[in-house]
Amino acid sequence: MSYTSIPKPTESELEILHILWEHGPSSVRFVNERLNEEREVGYTTTLKLMQIMADKGLAVRNTDNRTHIYEAAVSEADTQKRLLQKFVSTAFRGSAMKLVMQALGNHEASPEELDEIKALIEKMESDDDK
Repeated sequence: MSYTSIPKPTESELEILHILWEHGPSSVRFVNERLNEEREVGYTTTLKLMQIMADKGLAVRNTDNRTHIYEAAVSEADTQKRLLQKFVSTAFRGSAMKLVMQALGNHEASPEELDEIKALIEKMESDDDK
């Protein structure tokens, strides 16, 4: 699945995806317990969300055992690319520069972060020269 064909997860679905990416295949109960560490979420709500995610293609459900196990059907990197592409397109009218300038202007970057940004720019420039 290309990242442009990944369905856009809701905020709640993204929370569940983060758990699945971090912990791997998990039961609904396990995911619900992790969600409840942040805020109270009912088990049936978590179950319904995960069923919807399976229907949308965001997760896959293994029904081999009595306890259904879900795992992410989309990668974290592809999901981030898709969400970022949509965000840049809508919030910054397609301008990556405006996004970077806004992020750097509203966040004090550490020297390490600035070094990584410089290295990325240098890599992009050297790739353009090829």
